Amino acid sequence: MKEQFGVIGAGGWGTAIANLLAGKGYPVSLWVYEKDLCREIERRRRNTLYLPGIRLSEGITPTTSLREAVKGRQILVTASPSHVIRRVVKKAVPYLHPRAIFVSASKGIEDKTLLTVSQVLKEILPSRFHSRVTVISGPSFAQEVARRIPTAVVIAAKEPAVARRVQELFRTPYFRTYTSPDVIGVELGGALKNVVALAAGVSDGLGLGFNTRAALMTRGLAEITRLGVKMGANPLTLSGLAGAGDLILTCTGDLSRNRTVGIKLGKGMKIKEILSRMKMIAEGVKTAKSAYELSRRYQVEMPITEQVYLILYRNKKPERAVSDLMGRDLKTELEKVNIMKGG
Repeated sequence: MKEQFGVIGAGGWGTAIANLLAGKGYPVSLWVYEKDLCREIERRRRNTLYLPGIRLSEGITPTTSLREAVKGRQILVTASPSHVIRRVVKKAVPYLHPRAIFVSASKGIEDKTLLTVSQVLKEILPSRFHSRVTVISGPSFAQEVARRIPTAVVIAAKEPAVARRVQELFRTPYFRTYTSPDVIGVELGGALKNVVALAAGVSDGLGLGFNTRAALMTRGLAEITRLGVKMGANPLTLSGLAGAGDLILTCTGDLSRNRTVGIKLGKGMKIKEILSRMKMIAEGVKTAKSAYELSRRYQVEMPITEQVYLILYRNKKPERAVSDLMGRDLKTELEKVNIMKGG
């Protein structure tokens, strides 16, 4: 019998994952928050709000009932924004299949607790599920995955057998999956690259050129790695798909919501105005605050993250942020990192 999937969240990424799995012949139940959108997916096989231009598989069953979406499903994919994961999954716990595997497809860090999504899930779920929590991340715009453009991602889990099972379930001729035991590294790469993408967007909005963007990306990766190692990640993870790969995509791709927000900030718009006009969520806005607080908790120097935080939450002028970054004390580029340390 084929595994049955439940996908929690019908944003662009959740819908693209549901379509990928249904395209492989798996029955997929898709939890949709908006009633009108649920009807559209059911009747027209379209998600014009979050994934326009894509015809969705008949194997997707949309529902606004969380119970219907998760009950009896052996594989559950959480694709809701990171700041609502705790609330949503907590409601689903009573209906879980006793051997369910969780696949976190959300990229972010929870406000206040500063936990990654997998850590949030482990706080909510009974202990028997903890070894069955996995993470999927990497350079993967939902629109391109839905169009079957070749993509490569990482499946991270503490249990190798669980990671391999999810790897096989998700692989397709256009969607290549790798495994990793470094859950914290994969999650931090996926969350923190959004903050650097905001910075790259600000640079582009100010018209500063390719040199500046390249410098921001490279030094942004350095500070992500510093924090990651302090939190138990393997630095090699952050040079791979879930780190450098996702960073490159999000800082340069026109489909990047975080880069788009940064461009508008660089052109002088205020963050409240930008967000009020957006249908989809730019995770980096909330993550910037969490990342800044993590840097202080772990006493890790993250100057780019700090400047993005100040622009977003302290109304600092982008031009002044650039000037302050460039005027910092001179340093050596290479740092001592224990490459054997892993999470």
